[in-house]
Amino acid sequence: MRKLPTAVRLALATMAVATPLAASATDGYFSHGYGIKAKGMAGASTAMAADAMGGANNPAGMAFVGNRLDAGLDLFSPRRKVKREGSAGGMLDFSVDSDSTLFAIPEFGYNRAMSPNMTLGVTVYGNGGMNTDFEGGQLDCSAAGGPPSANGLCGLGRLGVNLEQLIVAPTLGWKIAPNHAIGISPLLGYQKFRVQGVHLFTQLSQSPANVTNLGHDEATGYGVRIGYMGRITPAVTVGATYASKMNMGEFEGYKGLFADAGGFDLPEHYTLGVAVRPVEGLLVALDYKKIKYSGVGSVGNPSTNQAPLGASGGPGFGWDDVDVFKLGVEYAASPALTVRAGFGRTDNPIQARDVSFNILAPGVVKDHYTLGFTYAISNTAEISGAFMHAKRNEVTGASFFNAFFPGMGGNETIEMYQNSLGLAYGMRW
Repeated sequence: MRKLPTAVRLALATMAVATPLAASATDGYFSHGYGIKAKGMAGASTAMAADAMGGANNPAGMAFVGNRLDAGLDLFSPRRKVKREGSAGGMLDFSVDSDSTLFAIPEFGYNRAMSPNMTLGVTVYGNGGMNTDFEGGQLDCSAAGGPPSANGLCGLGRLGVNLEQLIVAPTLGWKIAPNHAIGISPLLGYQKFRVQGVHLFTQLSQSPANVTNLGHDEATGYGVRIGYMGRITPAVTVGATYASKMNMGEFEGYKGLFADAGGFDLPEHYTLGVAVRPVEGLLVALDYKKIKYSGVGSVGNPSTNQAPLGASGGPGFGWDDVDVFKLGVEYAASPALTVRAGFGRTDNPIQARDVSFNILAPGVVKDHYTLGFTYAISNTAEISGAFMHAKRNEVTGASFFNAFFPGMGGNETIEMYQNSLGLAYGMRW
């Protein structure tokens, strides 16, 4: 099991350990936005320089925000439900809600101008994650080789996963011209994972002792985000970013579950954005993001792959790449008050064939709606808030129990909706 160095673990304890990170976020397992201001605009931020969260959004934006400190907390509430219907004689039918329904997601950004054209800063944020916790004891699974008192996947006790991801992004912003900048953020990642209640999966694994109920395992890794931001006209700003796949160490304790012996890298993704000021005080921002989940075997491999769990090319969650569109509006209602609203639409990454595996991670929401504000409490300090609602969505598919009882395992449905509410404090000097 790989551990962070002691000094690093202590430095990040508040962010990574004391406070749970995101769970089943809006764009797959990515957050719908990074920074409270961006969250108020549905995450549309690639062509905006609003705060010191550029390491998570567009590193080039840090060149335009000057000296800033931003710190916030988002209370995130996902509601997940899974059910199985139509099994032979109702033998495997069940319905249960996840008991994990509230998470606190911190964020922090700092930026300092080192010269008129160069800034150095750091952004610390929870990338996203997955967290479910379903009560057990609904089923008698003795006919399927499981215990007589079992959870929905015929394992012992409670069923669910906990995946938390923290990213630290030191950031350099550089104005290459008065209205144009580039930026780079080395990405330093930490993640931890735990799964419980999938004892039946040990029968499908190349390493049965490394599948379930082994506590938290940890991994660290690295990647990079680069970005460009430029004002094309007084009214139009454009931005673009690219983030490489983050190469993470394996979850060695779960090498019998995840494909490629415990591999769980963070997928590469890129964004394009434009921000337009059609009239004084009004800004309209539009972002497009591509997240390439298929490039990470443990996430993108179909669950139907004919290989043991944990093997190279073994079964994964079957997530497709997703296209994400974000539209945000910002209006200066008064010298002190700015209000925001937004709408985001993402593809559902989960296909019907992979529903059984995704009982653990039902990231199926597509549409989310946001509101936000910033209020200046002085010439140098402000408070921002944001609210998000992602409406309910579901996916239904044939249960993997049909492999044990052909045509008799029924169908499973996973569903989710989400709400979040966040506040942040920002200051500049």
